[in-house]
Amino acid sequence: MSEEKNIPIEDENLEEQAEELKPEEEAEVQEEAAAQEEPAEEAAEPEEKAAEPEKGTEEDPRDKKIEELNAKYMRLMADFQNQKKRFDKEKADIHQYANEKIVKNLLEVLDNFERALDATKDADPSLHEGMELIFKQLVAALEKAGVAEIKALGEEFDPNFHNAVMMEETDEYESNKVSEVMQKGYTLNSRVIRPSMVKVAQ
Repeated sequence: MSEEKNIPIEDENLEEQAEELKPEEEAEVQEEAAAQEEPAEEAAEPEEKAAEPEKGTEEDPRDKKIEELNAKYMRLMADFQNQKKRFDKEKADIHQYANEKIVKNLLEVLDNFERALDATKDADPSLHEGMELIFKQLVAALEKAGVAEIKALGEEFDPNFHNAVMMEETDEYESNKVSEVMQKGYTLNSRVIRPSMVKVAQ
């Protein structure tokens, strides 16, 4: 009778072991299914990444607007710089040639003064020397203001600096050379304010 009682106990232990195995098997099945899903997800990721460059190729309207504004800014800056250069040049010209009118009037006085010196060569020597000293002071003041005499006698005729009033035959100078200065010419800060009136050798 003792053997009949031990049999059901063993059956109960087997059932408990079977129940314990079921959760473990289910966990293994779930792990296998998850392992199969992971490669599929990984394969989908490159496709999404490959699709991203296509979105980047689309032109952003804001970038185009920025380029237009930059081009407009550069044009405005170039116009401003050109205008500033013109203004500076005009300002410099006004400063350099502001005295042009009064200098031209003084040149006539200088011409008459020089004629007076030629006329007093045979007069009182002290008078001539005094007038010559004043003449030199006047010339020095004009030179300080930027006035310079144009070289003419014996120079090659240049229409930019010389005004030919007549031609003459002479053996003293070569052809197309200035043979005589009838009225001196002058420049003010390198700009001609009165050309030399000359005779030119043929």
